[in-house]
Amino acid sequence: MRVLLTSAGLETEEIKKYFLDMAGKEMSCVKALFIPTAAVDADAIEVLPKCMNDLLKCGILNKNIRVYDLHVGMDSKELQQYDLVYLCGGSTQYLLERINDTNFNKSLMEYIHNNGMVIGVSAGSLIFSNNLPDNLGLIDTKLDVHCAAGERAGKLIYPLKDNLKLTNTCALAIRDFPDEMEIIGG
Repeated sequence: MRVLLTSAGLETEEIKKYFLDMAGKEMSCVKALFIPTAAVDADAIEVLPKCMNDLLKCGILNKNIRVYDLHVGMDSKELQQYDLVYLCGGSTQYLLERINDTNFNKSLMEYIHNNGMVIGVSAGSLIFSNNLPDNLGLIDTKLDVHCAAGERAGKLIYPLKDNLKLTNTCALAIRDFPDEMEIIGG
């Protein structure tokens, strides 16, 4: 399991470095699935180039990034071909509906449990928490993003508190739930 839940993506050098270490692979060889589905309003659409740049600035080649908008699902076998799934921000409700309606939820969770790597940005992070019904259930707490003040950096102890807060400069890193979780950045 290699999951990085963020408010604003690879916003800081610390988060970027953590991602590069977590990937454990030469970035020019990484195949990424970029999911902009949540970006349904002007503000979220405006941020999409920044999200794509997160991947490019790490050295992932443009030709190795597939934009996938979840009009149909993707089975586990096809999803396993990707080294990274990047879930962009926007409407959490819409993203979660598309994931569940296309049965991508099953493929994505199997991918995660088979050591797949996921970066969630804003709504792409919230789908894993218990903010909404029918969420993906990765963490059993509410998650708030874009907070002025967030959690202190360091290891988290299970059970998690009822609500975790992430600023734009920190991330929740999950390597093994519930044993290996931490807040990085600040």
